[in-house]
Amino acid sequence: MPVDINRGTTGVALPLSVATEIWGNMVEESAVMRAARRINLPGNGVSIPVITGDAAADWVDETDAKPVARPTLANKTMTPYTLAVIVPFSNQFRRDLPALYNELVRRLPNALGSKFDSTVFGVGAAPGSNFDQLSGAPSLTVDSTATFADLAAVVNAIAAAGGDLSAWIASPALHGLLLTAVDSNGRQFFIPDPANSRTVGSVFGAPVYKTRATMPSGAGATDDIIGFAGDFATSAVYGTVEGVQISISDQATLIDGEDTINLWQQNMFAVRAEVEIGFRVRDVNHFVKINDGSADGS
Repeated sequence: MPVDINRGTTGVALPLSVATEIWGNMVEESAVMRAARRINLPGNGVSIPVITGDAAADWVDETDAKPVARPTLANKTMTPYTLAVIVPFSNQFRRDLPALYNELVRRLPNALGSKFDSTVFGVGAAPGSNFDQLSGAPSLTVDSTATFADLAAVVNAIAAAGGDLSAWIASPALHGLLLTAVDSNGRQFFIPDPANSRTVGSVFGAPVYKTRATMPSGAGATDDIIGFAGDFATSAVYGTVEGVQISISDQATLIDGEDTINLWQQNMFAVRAEVEIGFRVRDVNHFVKINDGSADGS
């Protein structure tokens, strides 16, 4: 039976703030988390009320009866699913705690944040039926021939579905298009962020969040996805139970694919990070998958 050694154990102690630091960096690594609204999620899940239709007003003549209207409502259950990663280290890290700490902060948030984002994007199966994915969103092309018009079409599609564009999530490919888009006079359409000339800060007033998380790949005549846009502020929500939890062991046996690592025998220890997290959207049509316009990524 693997033995979990807590953060106060001699020899493998970590700063008490490490879990908080990893959670903060995970949010920074995740484009979806930066774009969507966060709620606190109970361990047994929560029912989220969803407005599916608004009450409608109408004009009436003097002394006429006023119209009666009712909004329509529905509920979605958000269930927490466990996302986890184990990173093994050699015992040499114990001699230099700052090196261990920095390595943890560098590795774990990227692993957790990228997996969460790619699952939301529709890469692979959802962890359960109460976890939404954006794979069902309509798809529009954005390419180098008419980038400005393509992006405007994305905004219009979201608005026509009843959404309000609040954020863009851009892969390196989409971000490259934004940086190089110019008008007929060769002037740059989208101004880079003043703090970083290599980053486009916003498009049509909505922030651009860069991501290196894996996006869905096309097959046959289907175009590869290079980004997402949508009403993340009001139509998407994610929740976590306790943030990132950290556990350490130097006596466990790890199964890594076809390899087995005996931590005690090989003078190693491992750090496990996990988070219970869920994701839901109000209406998938309030989002657009942005494809590159070329089959099979060509």
